[in-house]
Amino acid sequence: MANSQRYLIQATAVIGFFLIWKFYVEFFEVSRLVLPPPEQVFVALFELFATGEIWRHLYITLLECLGGFAFACIFGVTAGMLLGRNQMLDTVFKPFVIALQVTPKVALIPLFILWFGFGLESKIIVSAVLAFFPVFANTYLGARSVDHGLLELFEVGKASRSRRFAKLILPSSLPYILTGMEMAIVLSIIGAVVAEFVAGSSGLGYLATIKLQELQVSSLFAVVIVLALIGFVLYFLVGSLRKVLIPWHESSRPTTI
Repeated sequence: MANSQRYLIQATAVIGFFLIWKFYVEFFEVSRLVLPPPEQVFVALFELFATGEIWRHLYITLLECLGGFAFACIFGVTAGMLLGRNQMLDTVFKPFVIALQVTPKVALIPLFILWFGFGLESKIIVSAVLAFFPVFANTYLGARSVDHGLLELFEVGKASRSRRFAKLILPSSLPYILTGMEMAIVLSIIGAVVAEFVAGSSGLGYLATIKLQELQVSSLFAVVIVLALIGFVLYFLVGSLRKVLIPWHESSRPTTI
């Protein structure tokens, strides 16, 4: 399927979604306090940007989620590589990593606030904790999935450890790492917004809470749309790294029907 056809289908699906939304609200006479029609939401969205109310909150949320994503990638890739290629480290530290993953992250937010305060630091930490495990788990899987035949070939050629890592282990693990990053960027946004819900004084999560308290439902939906757009753009940008970093991999090639 050509890209133009794919984009046309996607655009038609989006337009169809809003038409169904409009029909449902009007036909069933749904209260505007429950579900406003799409045109009211778009007007509220325009007003948020026109008045400048949303810009500061947008900047704060982006700073939190990108900061958390960056920390998650750094520590997730490092931990995944170390545990994936070293049996002793895997035996010692993997239970702690799993314990961190199965612990409800919302329950940790009060601790992070106690340790790091109500500022950006605590939100970035929450975002990083949520985004960490997908990066770690996929990096770990990639590090353990390196072809043993190629490893033996590098050993026979007496390649140094650094050369084996740079020329074999890292390139072989990159498809897994990028998959983890695609999941992590979404979770980093969720982490930042949840932290803003609980203990925020700025950010899109805090703005959504204010709009709910003021019963400005159209503006609340507008904030949700902005969050969805942010997630879409960031996911697309991270996904685009495949064509740059691993153009040789099958996942970088366009799908065909």
